[in-house]
Amino acid sequence: MINYRLICKILGLLLIIESLLFIAGIGVSLYYHDGMVPDFVKSALITLFAGAVFLSVGLKAENSISKKDGCLIVTLTWILFTIFGMLPYYFSGRFESLANCVFETMSGFTTTGASILDNIEEMPRSILFWRSFTHWIGGFGIVFFTLAFLPIFGIGGMQLFAAETAGITHEKIHPKVRETSKKLWLIYLFLTIAAIIILYLQGMSLFDSVCHSMSTIATGGFSTKQDSIKYYDSPGIEYTIAIFMILSSINFSLYYLGFFKKKAKEVLHNTELRYFLVTLSYIVLVIAGILYIKQDISMEEAFRKSLFQVASVQSTTGLATDDFTYWPPLTWILIFFVMIIGSCAGSTSGGMKCIRLSIIIKVIKKEFIRMLHPNAVSAIKINDRVIKNEVVTSATSFIFIYLIIIFIGWGFFINYDIQPLDAIYLSASFLGNVGLAIGEYGASFSCNHLPEACKWFASLLMLIGRLEIFTVAILFTSYFWKKH
Repeated sequence: MINYRLICKILGLLLIIESLLFIAGIGVSLYYHDGMVPDFVKSALITLFAGAVFLSVGLKAENSISKKDGCLIVTLTWILFTIFGMLPYYFSGRFESLANCVFETMSGFTTTGASILDNIEEMPRSILFWRSFTHWIGGFGIVFFTLAFLPIFGIGGMQLFAAETAGITHEKIHPKVRETSKKLWLIYLFLTIAAIIILYLQGMSLFDSVCHSMSTIATGGFSTKQDSIKYYDSPGIEYTIAIFMILSSINFSLYYLGFFKKKAKEVLHNTELRYFLVTLSYIVLVIAGILYIKQDISMEEAFRKSLFQVASVQSTTGLATDDFTYWPPLTWILIFFVMIIGSCAGSTSGGMKCIRLSIIIKVIKKEFIRMLHPNAVSAIKINDRVIKNEVVTSATSFIFIYLIIIFIGWGFFINYDIQPLDAIYLSASFLGNVGLAIGEYGASFSCNHLPEACKWFASLLMLIGRLEIFTVAILFTSYFWKKH
């Protein structure tokens, strides 16, 4: 049975924590005198009240959590954080509709980075900060943010851990989830601070450095400038952000193994990491060559543009230095490919993840071997370990469903008179939490002129993609709601 009281208790705790997060927005507003303090205070009080109501309902809850409870908690957390996280936007009066508020907030918490804003520089500093802050919170998982606190209430967090980190493989760093989350947060915080310092030294203002670092490490995509990173016209900043986008695309547990456990050999031989780096390097070099041949630019500039945009798309960050709509058409296919596969499980990025790509390639290779040698016994190995058949089934099922949802999204957007090429990119971008598309919705434009229905549907795609489909999809099955 579903433990509804416990679910309310945890959601109440999470909402109370979200109400405290608004204090950061209040602080920024006070510092810059942008007039947003009343809006953030109202948002905090409403969220605090809602959290208290949920918590009171679940005070006498039985502290046993199941997988069903975990799926419900994770999905409802993202929805509730979006509903209450959009309040500063709504109260500010600077967003045209409720759909715009929900779209921008969902894009923030899911680290998609697609925006409906056409006047970013005119926005209050506290709003710009809150946009990037939602990236940073959502990047590592709203649930992960509170896992360290759940043991205080006698609630085990393993089911939440499984629901939030829904990749094919995720290594437990420490037997206790609380300790796991602490270690990973330490790595996350270190990368963020390092990015802030380096970007500041490269010439960004402190405010812009903080906002762009939160967006980059969370593989989000919100910028404080309408032209994104192109605004700065700085090769140093572009290379810095590109490197941090790549670093943030790597499974965070590998950092722990490499730096804390001194297991550099395991890191270097990690199957998914190698697939990610090889794919990234190959696509970057091919596109750089195409740009150098087809466009009147230097080899260094071609490489820099290619590195930044491929890293931005494959890491599903969505920051931009150029609009690849104006690149040669062959590059569109390559970018669409990395947009779908994404980077590594256990990172803050979206997409299908390279671990699934590696499994499918090994499955195909196994079939070729079987055709030539019917009696041969060959196992599929990841990181020198034989993986179970159910893992292979899960990976193939996920890819199949993922592609089906992209095509459903494609049809939905076409139905609203969006050009077919733009529509397929939008569908893949929202589902993969990328934030970049092509044509009328490329880096040169915002999503503001999307039809209202498309904004609501896009928000749903972002949620499904961030929670890796199964966590959300299973809620729509009849057997999920059965008592036994």
